[in-house]
Amino acid sequence: MNTFRIESLRVTFKRKFVAGLFISIPIVITLFVVFTLFRFVDGILGPFFDMILGRHFAGLGFAAAIVVVFLLGVISTNVFGKKIMAYFEALFLHIPVFKGIYTGLKQLVDAFTPENRSAFKKFVIVEYPRPGVYSFGFLTRECTVRSDGRERKLKAIYIPTNNLYLGEVVLFEDQSIMYTAIPIEEGIRIILSGGIATPSTITESAKG
Repeated sequence: MNTFRIESLRVTFKRKFVAGLFISIPIVITLFVVFTLFRFVDGILGPFFDMILGRHFAGLGFAAAIVVVFLLGVISTNVFGKKIMAYFEALFLHIPVFKGIYTGLKQLVDAFTPENRSAFKKFVIVEYPRPGVYSFGFLTRECTVRSDGRERKLKAIYIPTNNLYLGEVVLFEDQSIMYTAIPIEEGIRIILSGGIATPSTITESAKG
């Protein structure tokens, strides 16, 4: 009887411990990322305020960074601010080294901006990278390929290969694409969760 009770306690402890572990891991990682970001940003702007105030105030640099980002958001959303941002953007595009870096990063960030309704049109499933293997992807646009007097309509599918911000662009014919009824926001959540958020049943939708 005692042996049975000990075994039962061991199983219960193991189950509860594993459940607690899975709950604590995202919390710990989130706190670590926030703390690391806090130290990084505060380390950049903190010395500037230390020099002005004559003493160190922990978190002042981080708070200043939040205010600066907020003000940039306010400026960039009004007509006058947009003109200022356009001026600085044009300035960056005339500097050879900054041009390549800035253009690539801006296009990447713009693609995942919530206000951008044209970047991703549909969340789809395609047979890739080999027959019998299927991958989630995002329909981005359609293009026409002309060869030997013939035209072929192809659709560009962005297939994430590393979380969301890295991936491959693959061209497919329309009949090779399975369009889903999953909204773009939900599709992004599925990719970021490593497939955990994938619904048990996926419904096809009208073609994009």
